[in-house]
Amino acid sequence: MTTHNLPAPIVKAFLDEDSETFSYVVYDKPKGKGVVIDPVLDFDYKSGRTKTDSAQNIVNFVHEEGLTIEWILETHAHADHLSAAPYLCQQLNAKVGIGEHIKDVQKIFKETFNLEKEFLPNGAHFDRLFADGEEFKVGQLSFRVLHTPGHTPADLAYVVNEQALFVGDTMFLPDVGTARCDFPGGSSKTLYRSIKKLLAMPDDTKMYICHDYPPEGRSHEFLTTVARQRANNIHVRDEVSEAEFVAMRDARDATLEMPRLILPSIQVNIRAGKMPPVESNGKIYLKVPLNQL
Repeated sequence: MTTHNLPAPIVKAFLDEDSETFSYVVYDKPKGKGVVIDPVLDFDYKSGRTKTDSAQNIVNFVHEEGLTIEWILETHAHADHLSAAPYLCQQLNAKVGIGEHIKDVQKIFKETFNLEKEFLPNGAHFDRLFADGEEFKVGQLSFRVLHTPGHTPADLAYVVNEQALFVGDTMFLPDVGTARCDFPGGSSKTLYRSIKKLLAMPDDTKMYICHDYPPEGRSHEFLTTVARQRANNIHVRDEVSEAEFVAMRDARDATLEMPRLILPSIQVNIRAGKMPPVESNGKIYLKVPLNQL
């Protein structure tokens, strides 16, 4: 795919403070074409109620800028928030895409949650499953897909116009480090190798992260560069070997609690953000598996 003379993508970030998640609208020009990456559905665990306020903020911005959104892109099936992809697809007439290895994640969690027999782990809940190295265009934006497993088997990064890199949960800002690898199907060794693929990009490549957990004294940020990660990432800067990273990551993960919203999030996100089927009383339920995670 030729990317010479392509414009720098325009990026608008939206922070969900509850889950410390950044969602993005990425577009080529005002009144142009674009995508939404990793949108968040508001969810109150105590009451089991959902809202679309955060997603509506994205819709409002899209309308204000006169944009045509072609894709809602997920970097993976998130464990810390519910996806707002169905709402945005409805409001913006867009389609939803994710990596083809979502089928592996669906298979794992169909068993974990003992989902209904009609739930088939074939990825058909999504409009498109992207393969490693796949390329596609949206207006003047050229996308290249990188499969970056380790956090989960299905993680992707999206490279836009070979200038901007949307890495999902794979990496955080340099002073926060890298994603955990202790979810089912995760691997610290695999994550290290995925990160090395990302850090092989040119030094000036902009890197947009999905989560920020800022240390004391710093506010939330979402943007860094490959060069800064290679020089300063506390977990995986250039001088850190694979063996050192694996030892650190595995030891650290053993001390971490499960994310607060992992149980509702996974059940919804492996369905492309759709809720489980309505039961015989007309209600929808999410399950809590005991003593499994």
